[in-house]
Amino acid sequence: MHSSSNHPHRSLLRNRSDGGKVEMVELFFDLVFVFAITQLSHGLLADLGWDNALRIGVLLLAVWWVWIYTSWVTNWLDPNRPPVRSALFALMLVGLLLSASIPEAFGDKGWAFALAYVGMQVGRTLFFLWAVRGERAGMVRNFQRILVWTLLAGACWLAGGWSEGPARLAWWVLALALDTAGPLVFFWVPGLGRSSLQDWDVDGSHLAERCALFVIIALGESLLVSGATFATHAWDSTSLMAFVTTFAGTVAMWWLYFAIGAEQGHHSIVHSEQAGRQARMAYTYMHVLIVAGIIVCAVADELVLAHPAHADNAALVVILGGPALYLLGTALFKWVTAKRIMPPLSHIVGLVLLGLLCIPASQHTFSAMGLSAATAVVLWVVAIWESRSLRKKL
Repeated sequence: MHSSSNHPHRSLLRNRSDGGKVEMVELFFDLVFVFAITQLSHGLLADLGWDNALRIGVLLLAVWWVWIYTSWVTNWLDPNRPPVRSALFALMLVGLLLSASIPEAFGDKGWAFALAYVGMQVGRTLFFLWAVRGERAGMVRNFQRILVWTLLAGACWLAGGWSEGPARLAWWVLALALDTAGPLVFFWVPGLGRSSLQDWDVDGSHLAERCALFVIIALGESLLVSGATFATHAWDSTSLMAFVTTFAGTVAMWWLYFAIGAEQGHHSIVHSEQAGRQARMAYTYMHVLIVAGIIVCAVADELVLAHPAHADNAALVVILGGPALYLLGTALFKWVTAKRIMPPLSHIVGLVLLGLLCIPASQHTFSAMGLSAATAVVLWVVAIWESRSLRKKL
């Protein structure tokens, strides 16, 4: 535990002896993001065009940055302390406003989305600086640099919120570029220098579990979409087959992450001498691809359940693109955490197989359900291959 020697009884930092336990208030906080993910998947389903996909991607990255930055903060601060818990409740309230504004973020509520986002990013950083006053200088200086970056990106978010059309998208892409670049350059600020990996002394066990729980949230939303859509349609043999097919794909995604990847990542970061480096690459960056893949798969599942016999070009892209994004994300995650020479061969082959499916899919050889079944088979082939290959090494 990193507590102030002058005021140890007032320190709001976590006690590292708890083994990185995720507290109930952190899980309560995550419920806001169930709503956010639902809003994003519905937004993509409403318009499968490339322009809308880009807009949904921008909003997804914004939601992700809010969540992952908060997870880093609660990695250091004790969520059971009343001031920290109160801050999380305040973030939840603003997060609900952020999520509620997602459908009109590129319409009439762009200003609301921008204000909520900037309020969460800047407000949380200011609270952290107040919470760690008197703590070690490296921790304080790290968040002073982060504050500069969030203010700079926040100005772009607000400028976009009060702009319209392409200008809003341009401002927000610039803002996301700043948000994304910050950790890569260690939040370098003229006069303040840059942070170091020693400043990012995270509890690897806590951060690994937090990200695993977010993946569960995303997979849970996918199951909810499948169940809700199936419930509204006639239960004939075709719809039942489509339901089983989409469920099989979701279970395969769970297997690919939790059977091996999550445990491997947890072990790797806990025993790493540079946990901050792994936290940055494996969890802060790689996991957003995993979550994006799950969201796109949820949209694909709804399309398959609603129209199992037919798929237009946009639907075909979604049905293939979701598993491809997910496989890419899990491959990169396992590559980083296992310190492999290359990503897992099973995942590379899976991506190639999905690419080959593009040929018959482009000729509309498959129905929506047929293509969904084919992608589920690919995911299961990858999962079984990886499980068997690792078992042979033991």
